Amino acid sequence: MPEIRIPEEGRLARNILYFARTLRAAGLPVGPGRVVDAVKAVAVGGIDHRADFYHTLAACFLSRPEQRAVFDQCFHMFWRDPQILEKAMGLLLPEIKVAPEEREKQAGESRAAEALTSGATRPPPPPAGEEGEEIEIDARLTMSSEERLATRDFEQMTAAEMAEARHVIARLALPVRPIASRRARPASHGRLPDWRATMRKAMRRGGQVREFARRERRERWPALVCLCDISGSMAGYSRMLLHFLHAAANARGAGWSKVHAFTFGTRLTNITRHLAERDADEALKRAGREVSDWEGGTRIGACLEAFNRDWSRRVLGQGAVVLLITDGLERDDPERLGRAAERLALSCRKLIWLNPLLRWDGFEARAAGVRAILPHVDSFRATHSIESLRALADALTRPDDQGEKARLLATMR
Repeated sequence: MPEIRIPEEGRLARNILYFARTLRAAGLPVGPGRVVDAVKAVAVGGIDHRADFYHTLAACFLSRPEQRAVFDQCFHMFWRDPQILEKAMGLLLPEIKVAPEEREKQAGESRAAEALTSGATRPPPPPAGEEGEEIEIDARLTMSSEERLATRDFEQMTAAEMAEARHVIARLALPVRPIASRRARPASHGRLPDWRATMRKAMRRGGQVREFARRERRERWPALVCLCDISGSMAGYSRMLLHFLHAAANARGAGWSKVHAFTFGTRLTNITRHLAERDADEALKRAGREVSDWEGGTRIGACLEAFNRDWSRRVLGQGAVVLLITDGLERDDPERLGRAAERLALSCRKLIWLNPLLRWDGFEARAAGVRAILPHVDSFRATHSIESLRALADALTRPDDQGEKARLLATMR
């Protein structure tokens, strides 16, 4: 195995420090203490063999197994390739797909490239103008790239726009309000009287009641359950929505007690454990290995029945909110779909239907699957752009939000 090339002799400790900063920029919790330990460990173990050097740094910087994918990419990029900056920047630039097949990016490669090129592509500041000089910019009929990207349909995005949209989606949050539980806890200014505590205090004072104990209701956070359609008619949206679900599952402090994710086309698949992976590329790659009905047929009724039978009692407790992401184009019996949707609505606290077809102004509930699901949902909203995903927060924070349900039910009558 070849030896490691040190850029400048005698500066190994400084290079280890730069490598630790790269890992920290890529999302790994690397602090100054681990850098000191790594320098001491390398001084003892030496750098005669690359494998020994790799395992020494891994033992000092890694604390969880899922961090190894990002660490491997950063290690191979930082310590091997002398032209890594140019190649890493190439990963972040839009490419024209000419060949039918291209190299599949490995897990953590994008995060490692971004960490290594952090600040490399930052444009220089504009020169300061002379005093008294006025610059007029005609901003009529223009729109910022971020606003244009937010309203653009997922199906109409280019490869570069989709890559940028994934970064924006990774920062989206789904706010949620806590649910008042039937259980109560002691509180000095609570609204509920606590007679048992009051009598216990009175017994300690010989039966004299001097103050009344009070209680207040506990608050608990609901669970979020997502059922995502990955059939052929949803191909342009399912992958972007799975990135959105990954962001929701890994958002810290979002309030959800648990985020469960299921995909369905012709069969139901639980991908919750795969979305727990912090790296989005690795999470979707593992989910893709398990899901066998990508861009296939649609059997919404059968899949909802399988969810109600096998998973409903496991994941829909504690006031769960369900996101049903599908276009409603059912091929099987619509009555079967209606019964499954009704049972699903009765099992959860709130059922929100996200349909990309709702982006059309002339959309009507003519399809049999749409007419079967619509009466049983609490809210009916579009999901075709970043702006529509941001608007989903209104449906979660406002209990009376119905979206387009009332309008379409009126056309059905």
